[in-house]
Amino acid sequence: MQSEHEWVGRAKQVIRANAAAILGTLDGIDETFLEVARKFVECKGKILVTGSGTSGAVASRAAHLLSVGGTPAFYLPPADGLHGGLGVLQPDDLVLALSKGGSSDELNDFCERAKTLCAGLISITADATSPLALMSDHVIKLTLPADSDLGAVVATGSSLATAAVTDALVEVCRAARGYGWDRVLFTHPSGAVGRDAEGSLKRLQILED
Repeated sequence: MQSEHEWVGRAKQVIRANAAAILGTLDGIDETFLEVARKFVECKGKILVTGSGTSGAVASRAAHLLSVGGTPAFYLPPADGLHGGLGVLQPDDLVLALSKGGSSDELNDFCERAKTLCAGLISITADATSPLALMSDHVIKLTLPADSDLGAVVATGSSLATAAVTDALVEVCRAARGYGWDRVLFTHPSGAVGRDAEGSLKRLQILED
């Protein structure tokens, strides 16, 4: 049985691994990232964000934050999509698929069908040779340290890295679309931020200046 001192050491090790995974995403902010951002900004439809397992949780978060930042998006699990949900896709929509390994049969079946119904398939993955990456129109590749995930199994650091990349897309698209903080606060009236909208807007304007 480990001592509490060893618990502290293990906890710090996890946090360092998470931080390294996030910092590794800086290498992926390149021309491909910019092309994806352009497509998101120019998209006349909505962004369908999808993923399985932990990637699904990150996908749900990403869809919410894209919408908060003025880029209309929604989350659809691949299983639901394969049970008829694919019918939601329109020709002007885009699909953003999240998967560390890019080898989920369920996700790839969904994406193979989805890309025939929309304007393009974009993926964020650590494996540029995976089936998901090969069928995608654009791939934002994650560069992950070997110890990013617990036991190389539990998607800890890799999911945070994916979230960091989608957060970057949220902010770049918000700024490029001219979706000001006043509009963000208008559609986000609830919670502590909304209750003090005037004060929040002043603070945000100071930060941007």
